[in-house]
Amino acid sequence: MRLVEVLSQYGVPATFFEVGMNARRRPEIARAVADAGHEIGNHSDTHPNFAMTRPDFISQEFAEAQRTLVSVTGRTPVWLRAPYGVRWFGFREMQESLGLTGVMWTVIGRDWTLPAEAIAKRVLDRTTPGCIICLHDGRGTLENPDVEPTIEAVRRIVPELLRRGYHFETLSDLLCPKN
Repeated sequence: MRLVEVLSQYGVPATFFEVGMNARRRPEIARAVADAGHEIGNHSDTHPNFAMTRPDFISQEFAEAQRTLVSVTGRTPVWLRAPYGVRWFGFREMQESLGLTGVMWTVIGRDWTLPAEAIAKRVLDRTTPGCIICLHDGRGTLENPDVEPTIEAVRRIVPELLRRGYHFETLSDLLCPKN
């Protein structure tokens, strides 16, 4: 996985929010992310927009993704990110039952629509200490998404933020420091 290679080149840890369907379709990618030491988060099973959905549908989506991610990666996610950032009635109960904590972003690259240069500029212009940057190593559940703009943007973003004195952490390290 090229994104993991870029992060590894700079010694940068990340939290990857995995879609269960994608982990089942390409388990070698999900395992490579986990094996490289990155944190795994739950991003639902099929990446639906949860607006106007039933609580039992929400629970099924995250429970199935949780089962898949544990089975494929050997890691139990503790974080979830709702697809499209949309949360609906039933989220709180689902989170409690699965032991998941929801988290959003403070900087989003809009990398599903912008070219690499614009993604990098957007992220670099908006990054502040403690922010959570959201980029995508896939496009929902597309089988072979073109993520080259994201990878190229990461190649620009990471060294520049390191040059500025920033460091990178997983969500657990950022939000739940051990000391």
